Amino acid sequence: MIMNKLSRPIILHGEKVSLLPLEKSHFENLIALAKEKSIWQHYTIDGSDPEVLGQSLNSSLTDTLQYPFVIMLRETGTVIGSTRFLDIQPDHNKLEIGWTWLHPDYWHTKINTECKLMLLTFCFEELMVSRVQLKTDENNIRSRKAILKIGAQFEGLLRNDMIRHNGTKRNSAYFSIIDTEWHEVKEKLIALLS
Repeated sequence: MIMNKLSRPIILHGEKVSLLPLEKSHFENLIALAKEKSIWQHYTIDGSDPEVLGQSLNSSLTDTLQYPFVIMLRETGTVIGSTRFLDIQPDHNKLEIGWTWLHPDYWHTKINTECKLMLLTFCFEELMVSRVQLKTDENNIRSRKAILKIGAQFEGLLRNDMIRHNGTKRNSAYFSIIDTEWHEVKEKLIALLS
């Protein structure tokens, strides 16, 4: 069920932004946006390096357990970041929403909240998943607060979960939303956007 619905192009429209399937034609714009080092402070890769980000974007297009999107402003058609479904596990009816990044010009706006509303609505109402996972670097306080604000439940820390590009070990903070919580979370997201 999940893989069938993810095998066709998914286009999601919100009030301010649209989420469109990532294509190679988007790479140049994303690489130019990603040069801002502050975006990558808590990621395991340094996406400000064009070659590194290009490889990551390329692999996301061929990895069957990922479905990457670009975030585009509806008014201007400008690409301002990216997000994706990943760790898609059809047998367990779950996936992760992650690898979300925006150019800093769009931090502290409602754009990330709008993206999460569109993605979560698709997950719970179209894909009919049981669980959506979100995770971030233990030290990424801004991201952790944003995840809690949308209604996800903190599940704990996975120690030494990943290795960053500089060789240091990252502990990851894990969060989730499950199907029985979706109605309440959706109301919260709509309220945050109003």
